[in-house]
Amino acid sequence: MPTQSIFTLAVHAERRSPTPDFTPVSPPLYTSVSYFYERFEELDAIFAGRRQGYVYGRYGNPTVAAFERAVAHLEGAEEAVAFATGMAAIHAALLAAGIHQGSHLVSAADVYGATYALQEKFFPQLGVHTHFVDITNLDQVSQVVKETKPRALICETISNPLLKVANIPALAEIAHQVGALLIVDSTFATPFLFQPLRSGADLVVHSATKYLSGHGDVMAGIVACSKERAQTLRENQKLLGANLGPQEAWLALRGLRTLALRMQQHCLNAQRVAEWLQTHPHVSKVNYPGLPGHPQHELATKLFQGRGFGGMVSFEIRGASRAEVFRFMEALKLILPATTLGDVFSLALYPAHSSHRQVPAKVRASLGISEGLVRLSIGIEDAQDIITDLNQALAAAKSN
Repeated sequence: MPTQSIFTLAVHAERRSPTPDFTPVSPPLYTSVSYFYERFEELDAIFAGRRQGYVYGRYGNPTVAAFERAVAHLEGAEEAVAFATGMAAIHAALLAAGIHQGSHLVSAADVYGATYALQEKFFPQLGVHTHFVDITNLDQVSQVVKETKPRALICETISNPLLKVANIPALAEIAHQVGALLIVDSTFATPFLFQPLRSGADLVVHSATKYLSGHGDVMAGIVACSKERAQTLRENQKLLGANLGPQEAWLALRGLRTLALRMQQHCLNAQRVAEWLQTHPHVSKVNYPGLPGHPQHELATKLFQGRGFGGMVSFEIRGASRAEVFRFMEALKLILPATTLGDVFSLALYPAHSSHRQVPAKVRASLGISEGLVRLSIGIEDAQDIITDLNQALAAAKSN
């Protein structure tokens, strides 16, 4: 090749890197949008699906693939497919279940507010009919599933924000009797507590923004499933473009390494906080699966097998109006009143005005999401410090 200009050399100086003879401890971060091969037949084979490889960011990325493999391994899945957000993952899972105009869905009524709105407001525009049920009432679920013959039954392992626990093995049996798929949002449980695929679920969804990444600096979603269903997800993703970026995948993968340690502490702290809240005079109700009085405590004990009951707690401030809840939130000093969960920090959220704002007020009330309900994401700080902060904030809420 003739001597090249400085302009050309500067652009192409690092294009042809040598093949490394080492393995980095931390996975590489690949930010390249596209890839080339020495032989064009190789590129053609990748496009055709005859061999593994990367051609374009929307078709796959090595860093994202590393995160997908890690989550698939933790969930006991053949594959996993990552998305830009948890809601993109929910939407993708429902599309992979084969929803179309005229089809039916059956959904737990007390799902995350955006999941509810997607099914109640957006899908009807596409001619998809959603039937909401009390997911803990298996007779009701079975009856509605048999009557509607849905494409999918969707629920959360631990519901948001009322912390109901779904009987995944029984729900899988109900769904499969009519050929429906069971989609489980397991964001609150994580694979540390439970692996839904091993109990019959077909697709498991996580908002990886939360516990999987665990540090409040990533927005991501992921679906774990069979190889066949993953292929459907990937083909849809090529068209819809809800891809997870490599920077986010790298951060999520880094956070995933400490998942078990973090979840262990989240669970221990949440159990202690929930038990303390039960004794407080300004608290009328506490929702936490680890409490013996929780309606699904026995089921949760069976499903989670002694690993804990999660890091989420919700409770009602006795007789509180919205103004009193606002005072409570503003009085918090250690706990952050931020609209997310699963961080190492303890976080407080007011469902009626944030996560479930899109759910009509009458529906919220019928579900038990009251004006005085507060959701806590218990962090990994010292549990006594968390309790001290809650105690002074509850006093402030009732001070006027």
